[in-house]
Amino acid sequence: MDQAESVIQFNIQAGDQLTWNVEPLLHEVKHALERLVAEGETSIIDLRSIPLAPGEEERILEILGRGEVVARLNLLGASDVVETEYSGVWIVTHYNDNEETIGRFIEVTRLPEILRSQAEDIAGASERLALRLQDEQQEEQTSNKLAVEK
Repeated sequence: MDQAESVIQFNIQAGDQLTWNVEPLLHEVKHALERLVAEGETSIIDLRSIPLAPGEEERILEILGRGEVVARLNLLGASDVVETEYSGVWIVTHYNDNEETIGRFIEVTRLPEILRSQAEDIAGASERLALRLQDEQQEEQTSNKLAVEK
């Protein structure tokens, strides 16, 4: 292996024993944050794909803490997007209809993709607002006309 390459190894153990993956995972978040600052590169870590012992995921969330931004989305099931104490590090959690966690990700990005408005939605919103303003203008003209006639 080339000395410039770095490999993060996760020690996998079965049962309730610690996997020792908390610290390496947090270092991966730190490196991802550094790449975001230096290169604008975003990263996603799927917490459900990493073997963690009971309590380790909670420990990761505890260490990352909670920041100022929290969003609850309801599209094809509920999702929570929570900024951590570390700007640029977000926890995105997806739930099923029973509010059971079905996916949890650490996203290192300026803004998680799930919060970004889609181009089609923006175009539709522009059209709806234009129609609404047109309706408002027509109502105002009708109201003014009736007031003049009185």
